Amino acid sequence: MAIITVVGAGVMGTAITFPAADNGNEIRLVGTHLDEEIITSCKNNRLHPRLRRTIHDNVTPFYHTEIASAIQGADVVLLGVNSRGVHWVAEAIGPHLQPGQIIMMITKGLESNSQGELQVLPDVIHDSLPAGIRDQVHYAAVGGPSIAGELAARRHTSVVFVSRSAEVLPKLREMFSTPYYHIWTSDDLIGVELCVAMKNPYALAVGLAAGVLERQGKDVANAQNHNYAAAIFAQGLAETAVLVQQMGGRMETVYSLPGAGDLFVTTQGGRNSRMGRLLGLGLSYSDAVEEMPGETIEGVDAVVAIMPAIESMTSRGKLAADALPLLRELHRIVTRNTAIDFDFNSFFSKLPFAPPETSSHRS
Repeated sequence: MAIITVVGAGVMGTAITFPAADNGNEIRLVGTHLDEEIITSCKNNRLHPRLRRTIHDNVTPFYHTEIASAIQGADVVLLGVNSRGVHWVAEAIGPHLQPGQIIMMITKGLESNSQGELQVLPDVIHDSLPAGIRDQVHYAAVGGPSIAGELAARRHTSVVFVSRSAEVLPKLREMFSTPYYHIWTSDDLIGVELCVAMKNPYALAVGLAAGVLERQGKDVANAQNHNYAAAIFAQGLAETAVLVQQMGGRMETVYSLPGAGDLFVTTQGGRNSRMGRLLGLGLSYSDAVEEMPGETIEGVDAVVAIMPAIESMTSRGKLAADALPLLRELHRIVTRNTAIDFDFNSFFSKLPFAPPETSSHRS
């Protein structure tokens, strides 16, 4: 039996406690300062109000003020805050970490660092922790298609656990794997983390298709907008591949669970898709935000956070100026309050691999 401390009592942070607890582990669920009502409900009646499920008997809830005792002796400290909370959570856990612990992230996102480079969140956490502990703990993450409500319902879910410290992966797989939670392992931290971060803006872009269809009005033969959505889906995957290759990740990650799988499941609903629909209907971003008060749109956050690094990489010749037309169009829409104006003919011009007939490996 292991001790797993989850920091962040939102739907995903809590959902992953179900397979972990089903495996007989001791789970400590710590809310952030934004999770007070959730933790109170879990303490009082064992009900998670957003998941609408009773938490497992092996789960003990803690307020954020109790984080020190919750981390003490834990084998794994799993971070389930949203991307805006990464620096807060590093500050909150840093003084209480012990050498040898595993920091595991289900938080998705990227940052532009001071050198104008993209940085994956496990590396952001590393750099944000106190110098005396940051190199004495291991870092891991989870990627792949995993809707919280389905996982909490114990529906079949397939994910990738990733770490540069290969020796921790069998331990983590043993802690979390169940007959319904299927785990593959990888050491491609860059590839996995890029894929799971970029799925949010590109899922938002796919969501535009629904709003555009509504704005066009009902067709006499009930024609839909699947062709539009599919082209955006494919271009989003291609642009993800460009970034993964540029940063040294592996292409097979893009076309498996963390890339294609996670992008697909994220297009099936949620906040990013709802924001995309509103923008597709013709609302400006500032008006669309008013329709979703208090909601964090991870796709928008990701676009805004990474664009400084994209511009820096472009100016230094590391990325072609026309390499990411869909991402650039999304940035224009959400930062300039402008209407959608896709140039579909700009898509698929910068694929990160050569077609077979032009491959340099031909004899």
